[in-house]
Amino acid sequence: MTDTIDVIDHLVGISAGSPADALRDRRPITKEHAQKSWTALFEPVDASQVSLADRFAVAVFVTALHGDQGIAEFYGKTLADLENGVVLLSSVKALADLHATKGPYGHYPDGPLSAENTDGAILAIGAADRAILGDRLAAALEHAHLLTFHPRDASPEELQKLLDAGWSTTGVVTLSQLVSFLAFQIRVVAGLRVLAAA
Repeated sequence: MTDTIDVIDHLVGISAGSPADALRDRRPITKEHAQKSWTALFEPVDASQVSLADRFAVAVFVTALHGDQGIAEFYGKTLADLENGVVLLSSVKALADLHATKGPYGHYPDGPLSAENTDGAILAIGAADRAILGDRLAAALEHAHLLTFHPRDASPEELQKLLDAGWSTTGVVTLSQLVSFLAFQIRVVAGLRVLAAA
């Protein structure tokens, strides 16, 4: 896929020679590295620690939580083509629809910032969905929800939940990179859509 398209250009709908295309070309290194990041995460040389299905399921979930249905559909098309992908896609989309919120929530350590502490729902996937997703993916989605809406509450205990569900240390790092990259991609695409429409 990435041999023929730039994913951000594709998601925004940027055509060659358009003003948005010229704008992106003003930052060629940024454009190149964003594409390389996407390739490393979604077309990995080694998917043994985080399967392609898990990667695309997390992508659908995170982008849907952020309310970008266009990007969620982009990732969902690939997920649907993977083994058990249609079932995973249905479950992940339903969970995202049910548990999307505003945020950010969480608590700071005692001090001046603790005045900004805000409570909010924490995702705990039930037995029925867990049976479809499996423990590893369910834990990944719970962690993705935490990073999306409760970044202040990230802790060693939260990371241990992933390890307890069968994630390796390398897998945990990759999962966190996925969520971070998706947040970046969503914001870049949103900004470029505004500029392209201006």
